[in-house]
Amino acid sequence: MKRTTLLAIAACVGGMMTVSAQSAIDAYSLSQGDLRGTARFMSMAGAFGALGGDLSTLNQNPAGIGVYRSSEIGVTVDFDIQSVTTQGNFKDNNTHVHCNNFGYVGSAFTGSELMPVFTWGATYSRTASFNRDYHGGFASLPTSLSNYVASFTDGVAPGDLLVSDTQNPYQGINGVYPDWLSILSYNAYMINPQTPTSTQYNGLFQNGSTANSEFTVRERGSIDEYNVNFGGNFVNTVYWGIGIGITDIRYSRQVYYDEEIQGARIPNAAANGTHTGNGYFGLDNFKRITGNGMNFKAGVIVKPVDELRFGLAFHTPTYYSLTQSYDAIADYSYESGYENSTDTDVAYFDYKMRSPWKMIASVAGVIGGRGILSFDYQRDAYGNMSLSDGNNGYTLDYVNDNIKNYFKAANTYRFGAELRVTPQFSVRAGYSYQDSNVRADAENQAIAVETSGTDPSYTFDSTTQYGTFGFGYRYKAFYADLAYVHRYRQSEFHPFTAWGNSPDIPTAKLSQRDNNIVVTLGVKF
Repeated sequence: MKRTTLLAIAACVGGMMTVSAQSAIDAYSLSQGDLRGTARFMSMAGAFGALGGDLSTLNQNPAGIGVYRSSEIGVTVDFDIQSVTTQGNFKDNNTHVHCNNFGYVGSAFTGSELMPVFTWGATYSRTASFNRDYHGGFASLPTSLSNYVASFTDGVAPGDLLVSDTQNPYQGINGVYPDWLSILSYNAYMINPQTPTSTQYNGLFQNGSTANSEFTVRERGSIDEYNVNFGGNFVNTVYWGIGIGITDIRYSRQVYYDEEIQGARIPNAAANGTHTGNGYFGLDNFKRITGNGMNFKAGVIVKPVDELRFGLAFHTPTYYSLTQSYDAIADYSYESGYENSTDTDVAYFDYKMRSPWKMIASVAGVIGGRGILSFDYQRDAYGNMSLSDGNNGYTLDYVNDNIKNYFKAANTYRFGAELRVTPQFSVRAGYSYQDSNVRADAENQAIAVETSGTDPSYTFDSTTQYGTFGFGYRYKAFYADLAYVHRYRQSEFHPFTAWGNSPDIPTAKLSQRDNNIVVTLGVKF
């Protein structure tokens, strides 16, 4: 494979944007967050926006650092047992171990009645894990991926798609830069010109065809955030905090998708047309994204009386600089004797991304000095995401328009409770619910969904729920916390998008269940 550097390749054919270098789906995939942090934080479902006094608050409500009156060091380990069930009773299991959080908070008494304590801290947090495996299939397809590719390849001359010893259309031919999925599909005989010289193409599926398919998806990666925060309080009533977050992001996605088609429109052995027969193709796609970013957080907690607290925090978008690459391999076999594989070059390109901004509003009550009830509301503005070119800085308007058409703000509700049974021992529980951030038109295939690279598939997450439970133990300066966290997430896999007058494309529903055992050990001094 050759290496190709791209700035932003996008082709408009027949009024429709084809597969490009970046997409709204990439921004969406990279902006998902998890419930992660210390065991105490997770056992109360992350409802800490009005509480503070925990290392996790440095990347939630920075004002939580102002609650500290002593210093602290802590570390958290998370054992994640994951199970994904795909419609049709396909099941994939994985187990991962992460370091969710470690950090330090320092505090100093100032001697001032106005601001008696000043605090500072630094933490590492894994804010999201992308690890997920799933597979499945469709027993009866109403059309083929090849027909979708043919629909946006119309107008390109066959000679501009052919890979040979003397020309490479992935690098462009005479100023013509066809879509890479069109090139790959043409050279795998998935699409064929209606006549040898025609610029109109047919896919493999025709009247009378029957088809089935299988898919396998493997996602890996994470978002790691390093926070530096400063805070304090005014007359032990208003607590404040500000913080800077530095993020590292790694994401990879491998998708294998194949189709077996009976009664297909397949190429003749003499390469001079097509006839009806049986055919098979498989498409193996690889995508890798790495980069780093920066954000700013600010927050306040107000305690009008000892029994009641209110919190408010705002997170700016994270401004990322990213490098993305993709490539693909297609293998094929037709009754006419064509049986082989073909691959693309490897494309590399740089771009910048702005993630959603966040707002968190919170309230918490302290009951009898022994109990806590807490509630958080969080809003993530997914429709506010945007992409721009990494070299020239111009905005990618066609991608940003898609972001607004596909995504909307998501709402998250978190409830947490803690009861101090003895001065040393506490029990905790919580619940969190996040609604869908995908607009109905995109989810229901009312509009075409554009992807990047040569992978036409995408997965939309629907609702996410967490049920949590945990214990805490304190002995002098030492503390140990244990949490059990169950996540249930519903998603939907789309092998490719509906287009024009195409029939609805089958989708596969996913049910993901994660069981996490989280342990935090720390010292306050």
